[in-house]
Amino acid sequence: MCRAFFAAALAAIALLDSFSPSTAAEPVTRYRTVTVGDIKVFYREAGDPKKPALLLLHGFPTSSHMFRNLIPLLADRYHVIAPDYPGFGFSDAPDRTQFNYTFGHLTEVMDGFTQAVGLKRYAMYIFDYGAPVGLRLALAHPERVTAIISQNGNAYEEGLSAGFAGRLRASREPTEQARAAWRAALTPEAGQRRYLTGVSEAHRVLVAPEAFALDSALLSRPGNDEIQLDLLMDYGSNVALYPEVQEYLRRTHPPVLLVWGKNDQTFVPAGAEAFKRDVPGAEMHLYDTGHFALETHLHEIAGTIRDFLRRKVDRLPATIGGIPHPAGTQSSARSQDHSAPAMGATSP
Repeated sequence: MCRAFFAAALAAIALLDSFSPSTAAEPVTRYRTVTVGDIKVFYREAGDPKKPALLLLHGFPTSSHMFRNLIPLLADRYHVIAPDYPGFGFSDAPDRTQFNYTFGHLTEVMDGFTQAVGLKRYAMYIFDYGAPVGLRLALAHPERVTAIISQNGNAYEEGLSAGFAGRLRASREPTEQARAAWRAALTPEAGQRRYLTGVSEAHRVLVAPEAFALDSALLSRPGNDEIQLDLLMDYGSNVALYPEVQEYLRRTHPPVLLVWGKNDQTFVPAGAEAFKRDVPGAEMHLYDTGHFALETHLHEIAGTIRDFLRRKVDRLPATIGGIPHPAGTQSSARSQDHSAPAMGATSP
């Protein structure tokens, strides 16, 4: 009896031990704010600050919420940080008479943000608006960028769809007529189309309706439509910067991973292919989906990112500087913290 009891106890202990590593390693996503200048920037953070850093830069008209499911799939191995730009998500949205909503100004705030949270070296994931913001950061601080992951983040004119390129041409003169033409992009119907266009019927069931519902709710805040129109009217400044970005890519040859929804109606696959012209070693993966590829191909993209970063970044000196509570840093940052467990971490 005692021997049987003892054997059963050992078996139970062994079983508990088999569960403990995954429980202990489960990443936690923290929801924080840090003040950069006069702007309170909201961000999501997960992973060990001593591990290599990955900065996730969202697109239009969404926020760091688009990375809600990707973060826990990477945070066991990387220090993952995803901010909301001013005017987006849960960051401050100062009145446009008090804040100049241009891509250059957004980048200035994000530059201050990276310093405030202590990111000294980082890989970046750039998507949609995240491309002009992230690539401006790379131009300003090439020594900080360990790798670039572009998910429908464009840097070439051939990557612009005919429809989008036409709207940009019409916006060269800042007229009220040109501004009004962009307003249709701000409706709830347009938001839903951005998520579903190019997505097969089989994959549409994977697109979370709360994603475009949240985008729409945040766009409907008083004055936010005019903020977004300011940025849409400024998008041509990003195209004007393409030659400089391409020269940066040719000169520095950062590791580049392209994970592209090939049915995107704004940034077409030719834009992914063009990166390889300036970075011949760039790795390209096309997925049978639309603009918001993470909604339908999350695990495939996460696995590709993990493999890429393992080969290209993990052996570099660790990014030391991401800190749990960014108080007393260069930007006199003040942070607030609410934490929740992030489920679903994968193994290597």
